[in-house]
Amino acid sequence: MNRAPVLMILASFLFATMGLCVKYASAYYDTGEIVFYRGLVGAALMALLTWRQRGTLRTAVPAMHFWRSLSGVAALCMWFYAIGNLPLATAMTLNYMSSVWMALFLLGGAILLGGARLDPRVVAAVLTGFAGVALILRPTIEQDQLWHGVVGLLSGMLSATAYLQVTALGRAGEPEYRIVFYFSLGGMTAGLLAMLAGGSHPHTLAGIGWLLAVGTFATVAQLMMTRAYGTGKPLVNASLQYLGIVFAFIYGVVLFDDPVTWMALAGMLLIVLAGLAATFLRSKAAPNVAPSTTTET
Repeated sequence: MNRAPVLMILASFLFATMGLCVKYASAYYDTGEIVFYRGLVGAALMALLTWRQRGTLRTAVPAMHFWRSLSGVAALCMWFYAIGNLPLATAMTLNYMSSVWMALFLLGGAILLGGARLDPRVVAAVLTGFAGVALILRPTIEQDQLWHGVVGLLSGMLSATAYLQVTALGRAGEPEYRIVFYFSLGGMTAGLLAMLAGGSHPHTLAGIGWLLAVGTFATVAQLMMTRAYGTGKPLVNASLQYLGIVFAFIYGVVLFDDPVTWMALAGMLLIVLAGLAATFLRSKAAPNVAPSTTTET
């Protein structure tokens, strides 16, 4: 029995739950603090996993890890900021735009090459995705939260860049646990700098609980998703990955009384369709490269 679909559904649920914990933690801490402790928990868990697997954290490509961590941590900071200030499902959906951004990068590359390989299906996927963004951001604009929406959108763009760098690291022979460890280390560094610049908040039992939950759920979900992509069909996994938006939507409505508007729902649907189309076209163009294996950059 192939367990990949089950792992993918569980990973999507845990990522949505992580977003829920980030939203609760935002009442106690700034974004930089949450990123720091998410990185601390993730680095500790990955170091333990490396030790259990008798692996090593030594790397021959430190520069590649640096640039991957720089883009990935920047995307993570923006995403956590958006989660703390937008409806949960909105922030999650804008981050899922990463597949559409990757299609846009492919489109830009085709244009630079003279349009010889320009695929109209890629153009349609990109336009569909941005139509979804326009519908999602419309309620945001009405609530004077445009800035938060733009930050969430940029998190998806930077996530796409980070995914490309993760692919390059995989081709260089770097194992997943090492990539995730250095990403977590980068989060710790960025979070610490933010805390030194802006200060930190005193801890409470509730706050510590939310921080531990963020780091644990994120790391476990990342490992589950990686295992699912390693054993299952990429397009099936990519489809199930979007269940994270559904879970986040349910959390938002039930726990935060987030408004349900037809524009937001239509926008989410368009982004999901555009993301699936972009993933399909990317897999056809590069069949040996799996779709993004994490929603957390």
